[in-house]
Amino acid sequence: MNTTSSPQAGPLMMGNPFALDNDAAYAAWRERKLDGYPVDFGELIVEVGDPRRLTAAEFEAVHARCRKTNLAIVAGPAGRDPDKDIPRSLGTRLGLTELDSNRGADDDGVTTLKVVGNDWRGSYIPYTNRPIHWHTDGYYNRPERQIRALLLYCVSPAARGGENALLDHEIAYIHLRDTDPDYIRALMQPEVMTIPPNVEKGIELRPARSGPVFSVLADGTLHMRYTARTRSIEWSPDHVTQKAVAALNIFLGSSSPYIYRATLQSGQGLICNNILHDRSGFDDDEMHTRQLYRLRYYQRIALT
Repeated sequence: MNTTSSPQAGPLMMGNPFALDNDAAYAAWRERKLDGYPVDFGELIVEVGDPRRLTAAEFEAVHARCRKTNLAIVAGPAGRDPDKDIPRSLGTRLGLTELDSNRGADDDGVTTLKVVGNDWRGSYIPYTNRPIHWHTDGYYNRPERQIRALLLYCVSPAARGGENALLDHEIAYIHLRDTDPDYIRALMQPEVMTIPPNVEKGIELRPARSGPVFSVLADGTLHMRYTARTRSIEWSPDHVTQKAVAALNIFLGSSSPYIYRATLQSGQGLICNNILHDRSGFDDDEMHTRQLYRLRYYQRIALT
């Protein structure tokens, strides 16, 4: 499993664009990253004949999009087929096998996202029709269980709403570093963001967890841990951190062409390296009930 490393430490970081003392490496990487970066959501979609069995050409098309933007949309002919093997096989084909069996997941590690009634999950926003603010998945997980990749597969959309906004976390990094490198330095501090404990009926289900927003993995890739929720989130009180968080929130609320907005349709799946995303509120009706499968992985999509 990938582990985090200090953004400045060790020979691993030599030549890494995310090392704040290496402006040359950053400038070269930034130029490559933004050159030809797609701003049309349609460019991210890969039409496939069978998402369970990608052809070599389909696999490379998905990989090419993930290499550039850290995400791709796979669109297949399965329609409303609820077979969980569709997203599971897609993930396996992309080298993703280590599923995060979180509390809301089914026995097979796949989480069914839909509106529930009086079930305990109804107190958690993903199982309601309420909007979900910007976040990366698993931001409350302990360090050795950080979510590196995410797959969302749509069985059926809502009657109205349920739109996702999507932003490559590397673009967020570029925006903040270009604004002020000290913002990145602040957001890489090991206890910059603390998530409160999860307590139900007086029982602590998860302790408080602190960690960085941006970190660099052992393979030199960038990881992001973030939530825009405000309830009980503790940010470091220093001035630079507060300005960095404000700058990020302003960017997430902007009309940047790098922020994609789309509603997944039946047979479409989002595959990504746990990018920033949100979800608008939605309404179901008798004919249209929103149901998605969510698969969280401890690995990144293998892009080499």
